[in-house]
Amino acid sequence: MNSSSKPEVTLSLTLSPCPTPQASTLKPEERGIRLIQLLLTCAKHASSGNLHRADECLRQISPLSSMTGDSMQRLAARFASALAIRLVKRWPGLYKALNHHQQPKQEQDQTRTLFSKAFPYLGFAYATITRTLHQLMTTERVIHIIDLGSCDPRFWVPLIRSCSIFPDGPPHLRVTCVNNNKHALDKLGPKLVKEAEALDMPFQFHPIIVNLRELTIDILKVRSGEALALISILNLHVLLAEDDRVDAHFGAKKNDSVKDCKQMGQFLAMVRSMSPKLFFLVEQEADHNLNRLVDRFVEGLHYYSAIFDSIDVTFGSNASEERLIIEEMFGREIENMVAHEGLEREERHERYGKWMVRFGGSGFKPVHLWCNPMEDAKQMVKSYGGDGYKIVNERASLMICWYDRPLYAISAWTC
Repeated sequence: MNSSSKPEVTLSLTLSPCPTPQASTLKPEERGIRLIQLLLTCAKHASSGNLHRADECLRQISPLSSMTGDSMQRLAARFASALAIRLVKRWPGLYKALNHHQQPKQEQDQTRTLFSKAFPYLGFAYATITRTLHQLMTTERVIHIIDLGSCDPRFWVPLIRSCSIFPDGPPHLRVTCVNNNKHALDKLGPKLVKEAEALDMPFQFHPIIVNLRELTIDILKVRSGEALALISILNLHVLLAEDDRVDAHFGAKKNDSVKDCKQMGQFLAMVRSMSPKLFFLVEQEADHNLNRLVDRFVEGLHYYSAIFDSIDVTFGSNASEERLIIEEMFGREIENMVAHEGLEREERHERYGKWMVRFGGSGFKPVHLWCNPMEDAKQMVKSYGGDGYKIVNERASLMICWYDRPLYAISAWTC
């Protein structure tokens, strides 16, 4: 066999590993800095295909990280696991044989509910959407609301109650829920029908068991004369997934540019053709839709470090089952962002500025959201504890922040 054709992994076996201080001798701050250095170095090696060096970094990360340690240790464990999975995926047979446990959809539904109870992010988004819809739809007599994936009763029950007290009486409310989780739809439908009956509200529930990529205008059955609103909560970014592995390899686009996405453009054009009165969008305020692994890895470390810090404030040092469940949810996001490419990489979060370009280019205009940032921020602190939560107005959107780090953005749009 010609030496020039040997795989890179064999050529790098003679490299000497960098010495790592003993974990027990490092202070938490020193350990955190060392973990970040090792993670970034590992990401660079994983991206370039230098398996031996990446493996050596993972070996050094292992004694410093922990699923039950402080927030930096737990975060490092999640990112290290994602990098290891990326490396293993080079051998499809091995990856499939080791294929990790896929959480059942029923458990995913329960995890999202637990997250909305433990943290104010979704609760504030739900309240803001309900208030804005109440203010702007109050004179409508037939309302059709399309839920693009959330199916959370903690959102829908208060919204139905809000519609029931319109000045001219309850409207005829049609709710269409799009979700490929049949269990969630089967659970939600009867609950909402029962709520509407108790309020003497004309009500229809229409479940659609498809994912967003399969959604068509015919499936939605939009009727003329009804006031239409669409709501996407932490779901629309999956439509940004495309086969961009070539761009990822060569780094074709600058990080601050908005990547063209045919699927997203077609979806927004379809929505605009239905002339909705409102389109509510809640998304992670992060740039995880970058071509180069190292770029989105750095962004991911910044974003999820703030998330894990807020988890520590909520649960303290107690390694409770609830904390582990929520961190596993974020771990799956990190894994998808780091370990996968192309159509498999669906966690393509983008900042509000890029969504402005996408919606504006498709003919949408921003709508004012009904919110009192100062008062709502105080209520969040009172309800959830800790003084790190902030709400910031930014270019017609509302940012839910952990201290000065925006984590989720809420916006509303119209044609």
